[in-house]
Amino acid sequence: QVQLVESGGGLVQAGGSLRLSCAASGGTWSTNAMGWFRQAPGEEREFVATIDWSGSSTIYANPVKGRFTISRDNAKSTVYLQMNSLKPEDTAVYYCARSKGRSLSIRMYQYDYWGQGTQVTVSS
Repeated sequence: QVQLVESGGGLVQAGGSLRLSCAASGGTWSTNAMGWFRQAPGEEREFVATIDWSGSSTIYANPVKGRFTISRDNAKSTVYLQMNSLKPEDTAVYYCARSKGRSLSIRMYQYDYWGQGTQVTVSS
């Protein structure tokens, strides 16, 4: 049984920064790829970023490339999403998830555990 808890969301002005954290507990997870997804009001959940089991490879969705950075600290059982140059269109609930395997994963069906989400609101 793996539990994921996101934190670090909040209200920020356009151009500002936030760092989201995802703390994991229970079972094993350090050998799994991890990912971040987001869901805006009235929209479907979409892929944001993924990091492989070792932290050596990443993939980012086009809208966040160059602005967001995903990282992990396996010793602390924590995954991070550093968000810079935030835009109003980044407003969404952000979810952390554990992949079923080691490799980079960008589809929801490739993940088996999800956090409860944390709200990020960017004002203009």
